[in-house]
Amino acid sequence: MSTVPDTTLPSSPAGAAAQDQPTAVEHVLTVDCVESPGIVHAISEFLLQQGCDIIDIKQYGDKAQGHFFMRVHFASAQERQSTGDLRRGFAHVAEKWQMNWQLEPHGRKRRVLVMVSKMGHCLNDLLFRARTGDIPVEIVAVVSNHRDQEGLVQWHGIPFFHVPVTRDTKADAEARLLELVDAFDVELVVLARYMQVLSDELSARLAGKTINIHHSFLPSFKGAKPYHQAYERGVKTVGATAHYVNAELDEGPIISQQVIEVDHTYTADDLVAVGRDAECVALRNAVRWHCEGRILLLGNRTVVLR
Repeated sequence: MSTVPDTTLPSSPAGAAAQDQPTAVEHVLTVDCVESPGIVHAISEFLLQQGCDIIDIKQYGDKAQGHFFMRVHFASAQERQSTGDLRRGFAHVAEKWQMNWQLEPHGRKRRVLVMVSKMGHCLNDLLFRARTGDIPVEIVAVVSNHRDQEGLVQWHGIPFFHVPVTRDTKADAEARLLELVDAFDVELVVLARYMQVLSDELSARLAGKTINIHHSFLPSFKGAKPYHQAYERGVKTVGATAHYVNAELDEGPIISQQVIEVDHTYTADDLVAVGRDAECVALRNAVRWHCEGRILLLGNRTVVLR
């Protein structure tokens, strides 16, 4: 009887060594501060000392304002330092240069609460892209003053909260929203065609972490029915603007804008229809850039490091 030779190869020391290599952990550091010589050197020197490798770096110095902005995507060996270690180490650099800064694991999903009224195209786009991992978010809840989108949200397995709003119940509705923000540990609120104006108090409470999509190319056609306003002016492009919310209606810092060409044959309803695509793209980009740590504020402007 012939025997089958043992073809099992001995384990390779080189292969074992490769398997034992520490896994690279990626982080994103965002910084803004008063512009001054030596900032880039200080940041890169810190990363070098920590044994980190820069993957991507974007920076911008605003000469008119004398302000500096930077986003650094870098990798480090897992066994050498944790996110907490990196934060504690960089805190000394940040203090010296009086920096505003954040240091987060790359790709960390931000906890997002979406608000919507009756129209669901922007909500549907965000739900799909969150589900497929196209944007780094976890949609933890959806709040609406109508029930039109309840079935869609429940299909995605996400909690849906119907919070009606009238002139008499507005304060209670906003209090309920804040309860949900706290209960779900929400990091970003997205107004995906939520057709209610937030109070000054709520806007201030959620400053810097609330994004709205306005269905026009701001600063033109603010307020209600902007597509109908655009139609009356005979525009040749319609657009959408994603911006941070502040106390002034449709005046918050602009993040992303999209436009679509139209002509004299378009009715007001046609403009509404074609504008939906621009709204989805502008809002999607704004949410993505915010959650990837690409947006930094400069007064009522944004610096988007892409």
